[in-house]
Amino acid sequence: MKKIVSTTEAPAAVGPYSQAVRIGPMLFTAGQIPLDPQSGQIVSQDVAEQTKRVLDNLTAVLKAEGMDFSNVVKTTVFMTNLAEFQTMNEIYAGYFKEQPPARSTVQVAALPKAAQVEIEVVAVATKQGEGSKAIDTWE
Repeated sequence: MKKIVSTTEAPAAVGPYSQAVRIGPMLFTAGQIPLDPQSGQIVSQDVAEQTKRVLDNLTAVLKAEGMDFSNVVKTTVFMTNLAEFQTMNEIYAGYFKEQPPARSTVQVAALPKAAQVEIEVVAVATKQGEGSKAIDTWE
C-alpha cells in the first residue's frame, strides 16, 4: 500500500505532490530544491550552499522514514548550469562517503523558484532497520 511521507523538517511541497511516497521497502522522494524549511525561501545564489540545503532537506525526508543516505540506491540531480558540476559534486560527495548510489545528472533550462540545483532520490529500507548492511536481505 502507498504511504505518503511528510515532515516539517523539510520544505512543504510547492505544488500538488508529496515530499515522498513509500511503497513497501521503497521510498521515492520528490525533487528537493534549496528552500529553507522555515521561510520557504531559496537559501542563497551559491551552488555549494544550495546543494547543501537540498541534501539537508533530503536528509529530513529520509529520516522521517527511519532512513539515511546509506539507504539511497539512486539519485537524479538537475542543474541549471553544468559548469557548476564540480562544486555540486564536492558537496554531494560529503553526503555519500561510502558506497555511493547510482546517479544521473542533467542540465535543465530552469527549476522552480529559480533554484540552481534539485535532487531526487530512491531509497530502500532494510529488513532489520540496520542501515545499508542489510539491503540485500529482502526476500
